[in-house]
Amino acid sequence: MVPDNKPQTIDVEDHKTVTIVVEGIPHQWPEEYITYAQVVTLEVPDYAQHPEITYTVIYKGGPRNKPEGTLSKGGTVKVVEGMVFNVSETGQS
Repeated sequence: MVPDNKPQTIDVEDHKTVTIVVEGIPHQWPEEYITYAQVVTLEVPDYAQHPEITYTVIYKGGPRNKPEGTLSKGGTVKVVEGMVFNVSETGQS
């Protein structure tokens, strides 16, 4: 394969840390995406020890293609600066 003389750079630091708000508390988030479990853990630090409890995660101020919605268990969403998450306990799974 002949090189095309363009520099080969891979920027793993492409995503800037953004501030997201979970239940009114700002958090710095260094990753491009956030999972359901990560959002819930920001609000309920011992979430992993209580798998019997399920939560509803609603967000607004998200990416242009889906600025608001519900983040389901096992799901992920791209984060943007100022994105707001609300987490509420929904009972047993």
